[in-house]
Amino acid sequence: MKVSAELMPPADVNDRMCPSRGVLEHVTSRWGVLVLIALTEREYRFSELRRRVAGVSEKMLAQTLQNLERDGFVHREAHPVIPPRVDYRLTGAGTEAAGLVAGLAHWVERQTPDVLVARQAYDAR
Repeated sequence: MKVSAELMPPADVNDRMCPSRGVLEHVTSRWGVLVLIALTEREYRFSELRRRVAGVSEKMLAQTLQNLERDGFVHREAHPVIPPRVDYRLTGAGTEAAGLVAGLAHWVERQTPDVLVARQAYDAR
């Protein structure tokens, strides 16, 4: 069954039944954020992306890429060569989402020293 955007009610992430919650989860998951940010740099092959996103397991990277591809944020291109070659790049929506989460990630990087001081003060109480 094909879904028409015009027939869908407005998205509301606070509604537990709204599909936007799943999209938000994919974009803002730890690995989703890092994959989106990495793909702003350039197109990557799977193994290159795994090295770029330090700490992600092969299984989690595959699952994250599949979710982001299904949601329309990542384009997967399989090349008919031997050995097999698959490239991943952002779509237009993926580029927009990556810009937003990158802004948040960079803000977190700038705030980290203050956060660490706040944690120390909290833990000392």
